[in-house]
Amino acid sequence: MSQSLLADGQGDAVGVNLTYVILAAVLALIALGFAAALVKMVLATGKGTKKMQEIAGAVQEGASAYLKRQFRTLAIFVVIAMVLLWFLPVHDVGDSETMVKAGRSAFFVVGAGFSAFIGWAGMGLATRANLRVASAARDGSRTGAMAIAFRTGGVVGFLTVGLGLLGAAVVVMVFKGNAATVLEGFGFGAAMLAMFMRVGGGIFTKAADVGADLVGKVEQGIPEDDPRNAATIADNVGDNVGDCAGMAADLFESYAVTLVASLILGQIAFGDTGLVLPLIIGAVGIVTAIFGVFITKLRASDKNGLTAINRAFFISAVLAAVLSAGAILATVPNTWAALGVEEAVHKGVPFSPQVTAIVAVVIGIVLAAAIMALTGYYTETEKRPVSDVAKTSLTGPATVILSGVSLGFESAVFSALVIGAGVYGAFLLGGATAMFVSLFAIALAGCGLLTTVGVIVAMDTFGPISDNAQGIAEMSGDIDEEAARTLTDLDAVGNTTKAITKGIAIATAVLAATALFGSYTSAINVALAEGGKLADGGIDVLLNIANPANIVGVIVGAAVVFLFSGLAVNAVSRSAGAVVFEVRRQFREFPGIMDGTQRPEYGRVVDICTRDAQRELMTPGLLAILAPIAVGFGLGAGALAAYLAGAIACGVLMAIFLANSGGAWDNAKKAVEDGAHGGKGSEAHDATVIGDTVGDPFKDTAGPAINPLIKVMNLVSLLIAPAVIMFSSYGENPNPAVRISIAVVALLIIVAAVGWSRSKPITVGEDKPSDNGADKEKVDA
Repeated sequence: MSQSLLADGQGDAVGVNLTYVILAAVLALIALGFAAALVKMVLATGKGTKKMQEIAGAVQEGASAYLKRQFRTLAIFVVIAMVLLWFLPVHDVGDSETMVKAGRSAFFVVGAGFSAFIGWAGMGLATRANLRVASAARDGSRTGAMAIAFRTGGVVGFLTVGLGLLGAAVVVMVFKGNAATVLEGFGFGAAMLAMFMRVGGGIFTKAADVGADLVGKVEQGIPEDDPRNAATIADNVGDNVGDCAGMAADLFESYAVTLVASLILGQIAFGDTGLVLPLIIGAVGIVTAIFGVFITKLRASDKNGLTAINRAFFISAVLAAVLSAGAILATVPNTWAALGVEEAVHKGVPFSPQVTAIVAVVIGIVLAAAIMALTGYYTETEKRPVSDVAKTSLTGPATVILSGVSLGFESAVFSALVIGAGVYGAFLLGGATAMFVSLFAIALAGCGLLTTVGVIVAMDTFGPISDNAQGIAEMSGDIDEEAARTLTDLDAVGNTTKAITKGIAIATAVLAATALFGSYTSAINVALAEGGKLADGGIDVLLNIANPANIVGVIVGAAVVFLFSGLAVNAVSRSAGAVVFEVRRQFREFPGIMDGTQRPEYGRVVDICTRDAQRELMTPGLLAILAPIAVGFGLGAGALAAYLAGAIACGVLMAIFLANSGGAWDNAKKAVEDGAHGGKGSEAHDATVIGDTVGDPFKDTAGPAINPLIKVMNLVSLLIAPAVIMFSSYGENPNPAVRISIAVVALLIIVAAVGWSRSKPITVGEDKPSDNGADKEKVDA
């Protein structure tokens, strides 16, 4: 990192900057206060019938049990990572090395804790709000049902912006000029825990969902949330641990990591001002979140809930742009000389600091709106792409799969180009020579995008709450046709909002990863300078693409995204197989289930999904953390940079492809269920159910997990960069034996984990008749 201006105490500038930091912290606390107020409002609404409350209670119990078990598992990783962070070297922190290393480890735990708390709180409230949404629909209040679902999401949105901004502000207040290094730990903690929660929750939810659909809908011909299906409770639990807890943690880490990247680069590019400007933009995001959540109301003239959500989002985006511009004009000097940074940092920049910052933030806001519109086009029920997928159901499941895959490929290209245009547009603001100003502009674009994150998180949480509400209502049997229609419409809107938030999340991943890539190169240059090798060409020599090691790095980075996705989808396949056999067993052994005289054993399916999710999340998690270590110490700092470039490029395409294909298949199924092409029970319906089961692990397990994967790998690379250089031929302490040993150990752990994962059978057993003609189930050990 660059030498700290704040640490050196640059006169009055320190007092002014700390005033802004304190203001940001106060606004963060206000956001948390609004979260508490919304919780009270949601819980004050009606809870429906006794039967609905019993079903909701079972879902709450299952979701809480799962998260408790998951947190016990993840606590081991948190402790190990905290200790390892202590031993990683830090550079350019003056005489405060011990304090900075302690702070980095401590705030790693804080970041992980915040991520866990937001996931737990989001899940806890969602499992109570789903009942209330169903109750409001039962009472005939379409507007009320929509408001409860969205305001519950607003609680998670306020927690995300509040805790993210509060954590970053406290670090800046305490560590001042060394805050950037400490924030690496904060961001890494948030990203690591979010990745594990996203993968584990995604495996749980989609194993239950796929198993429930294949046996219930296809084999038994019963509705999606029929209480006779033993997997229905697990399916509803999964919506909460995957789409609520997992995605809430994911969006929080997106917010935290983007702040981290911005603060690291801002300190270099804008001096004192750059260390607090991202916090100021974050404070604007809190005002935007409060405004956006409370103006999201369904009008009588609105065609559906998505109309109200889109209206609130775009109004909030305009407000965010106006407030951000005003805040920048009030806090950023109009000349580069007034920032107090070396001329070399900003030489050749075509615009003033104010214009550079304003345009960068606006680019991010426009990017969010563009991704929202593009993703909505490819996943909304009434748009042509989804209608075309639904129409292919008339010719069977094969064409449904093919049309969904082609839609995903096409949408990934356009979305990636839009994201690329945003990144490059922000990069051009720094001109041809001021690299750190350009990278800071990209980071500010990420901050601009996240000024709307409060509304975005509310949109995302809205989806699983609506899905659960429909499930509770259907299982209880206590609603009429009009209420069922209301909940079905909300569920379809939720599918689109979930796809939109995944698209926006991957956009933040690209912006943050690009900015972190710049931080990585800065760390490499500092380490080279301390080793006396900067004059040998420095980072330019290491990043030479003609170097075969760097080409290999690009290939490996892209390959890891494929392997990670494959592991996640395969984990769902295996666990879903276990669910299918268990549900079949219960239908076979308890014939009274179908006529309602016997009750399914719901807990058995919940136990299967919980066990498999905890077991299966380990391998993808270890791959994300250890692969950069193996590449960095094995092939060098240049190859590690190339590895990150390959992972970013491949990751953005893969994530959008998976999310949009899955979202289109899901809404195509809903279009058929609404009466198109023969409706429920038709062959077309069976075909779309097959498409939806393929899309489930795409859109809710592998796709969204790529977002934290990219940021975890970038942060791991940033953290190990000084050590990679230290032990290389460019470093101050060359030691090939240590370097290669670290790489080999990391590689062996990856190979062992993948081998262990692949050694497990794809199914858990087989049905076959016994010698006496009775069916039995053989379960592999």
